[in-house]
Amino acid sequence: MAKGRTSWAWVPSLYFAEGLPYVLVVTVSSLMFKQLGISVADVALYTSWLYLPWVIKPFWSPFVDLVKTKRWWLLLTQVILGAGLACVGLTLNTTNFFRWSLAILWLLAFSSATHDISIDGFYMLGLDEGEQSMFVGIRNTAYRIAMIAGQGGLLILVGQLEKHFGSTVRAWSIGFMIAGALMILLWLYHSYILPHPVSDCATAVSGHNIMKEFGMTFVSYFRKPDIIPALLFILLFRFPEAQLGKIAPLFLVDSAAAGGLALTTGQVGFAQGTLGVIGLLSGGILGGLTLSRFGLKKCIWYMVAAISVPDLVYVYLSWLPTQDMAVVSTCIFIEQMGYGFGFTAYTLFLMYFARGEHQTSHYAISTGIMALGMMLPGMISGMLQELMGYRTFFVWIIACCAVTCVVSALIRYEPDFGKKQ
Repeated sequence: MAKGRTSWAWVPSLYFAEGLPYVLVVTVSSLMFKQLGISVADVALYTSWLYLPWVIKPFWSPFVDLVKTKRWWLLLTQVILGAGLACVGLTLNTTNFFRWSLAILWLLAFSSATHDISIDGFYMLGLDEGEQSMFVGIRNTAYRIAMIAGQGGLLILVGQLEKHFGSTVRAWSIGFMIAGALMILLWLYHSYILPHPVSDCATAVSGHNIMKEFGMTFVSYFRKPDIIPALLFILLFRFPEAQLGKIAPLFLVDSAAAGGLALTTGQVGFAQGTLGVIGLLSGGILGGLTLSRFGLKKCIWYMVAAISVPDLVYVYLSWLPTQDMAVVSTCIFIEQMGYGFGFTAYTLFLMYFARGEHQTSHYAISTGIMALGMMLPGMISGMLQELMGYRTFFVWIIACCAVTCVVSALIRYEPDFGKKQ
């Protein structure tokens, strides 16, 4: 455990810094490209590739464990993220902006994935077990606040800049440069405030031993009991959401002629990025309280229903389109709250399956498989939407919820796991 500065001084800000670049890279960039004239199919295909670093991060997570300190890694990646976000803003004024900005976002995705590994490791080294439990809710809240700042605050700001300058390109350029400046400020703050845990030290191992540990970590993961149903669950539980999450923001801003709602950037920022994230956070808190009282076994099917049934709001919005912000915001809030509630069961199972030796690396492997489950369906979602249209696509999403039900029936876990004793 790190002595000295209070954990309140760095845990919330650290997880805010973790959430902000992630939401900008994998979510906000899609909306930006759509507003800058890129087709739905190209946006879905190319931005889905940005998930790849989170898919393959287990391959280098052992090196973050063994080389240098977690503090060194997280500070290095924060300064890279700050500079990179600003560079995205600068490329938007170039002729080949899509190519250049995608290349920088790709590097940012790798830096952000490495940032995640180092932060999670530092959290476990900087806090004792009691503090780790106490700050779980705090860190999740800080992460969700970062989502509100990125999907809500930044989009509202970009919307206001569009009105002021009369230029979508300029508005997005300034927005990303401001986000980069914020990451640099967080890097400066963490350079000063982060403690130096005694246990956060580089491990003196040879290259041969690193590779040996690396191999043992992977082998032990895939030798876990019930590995096949666990892999199917981790990979496919979010099969509907992987497609919906990629297309829903594009549906909100697409023209009425194309079947979209034709909302402004600021309206999307308020409805999805602010109220939607508040719904997500509320659902997550409620889900955590429910699981701690009743355990995973008694809650699983309620949570499967919560993550699936609210997707019907997009069927409603596509078949009965409206620009009434009260209606749109309510629909998005309901869908996101249900998702937040249901997703807690998924997160708890990842923690359950990672238990034992190599817990940190095994959790990273599981999150990598989780990212693969988001990346592959997301890549084809744009082509499916252009083939089907928004109305039929959202009906397809409801049909895909059957996959969530099937994989949830396959997994095995201790009956009282997650229940507070």
